[in-house]
Amino acid sequence: MLRVAVEDDARAELGAGVDEIGRDGARRMLATALELEVDAYVAAFADERDDQGHRLVVRNGHAEPRTIATGAGPIEVTTPRVNDRRVDEETGERVRFSSSIIAPWCRKSPKVSEVLPLMYLHGMSSGDFPRRSRSSSVLQPGCLRR
Repeated sequence: MLRVAVEDDARAELGAGVDEIGRDGARRMLATALELEVDAYVAAFADERDDQGHRLVVRNGHAEPRTIATGAGPIEVTTPRVNDRRVDEETGERVRFSSSIIAPWCRKSPKVSEVLPLMYLHGMSSGDFPRRSRSSSVLQPGCLRR
């Protein structure tokens, strides 16, 4: 049987490349899902107009990029913005678009939030975290820093 001999440096570089490809793919999928969510929201209210005939719900560019901690590592996300000028009849306040995918205050995925207390209990507090993090299926070792 033939085998390809790969040096440790090349193997480490290939592993880093695979992680980067995974993060880039996750970032692109998340960006696409956010764009589709906003497009559907704007399209649902396309017929609503003000007195001058302008749409009440329109896109308004993108928010500042922010980094979200995920199981695949940190991902930089730029969320689309929506200008919703409709007014809620009960409260008298403007209606606001809120993404069901990423909340405005979200800085880490729910999986990361669930696993951090467990990781702390199982080695992070004793300094045994790097060895333990390799066995985690949710977090990659490069995701967390002290």
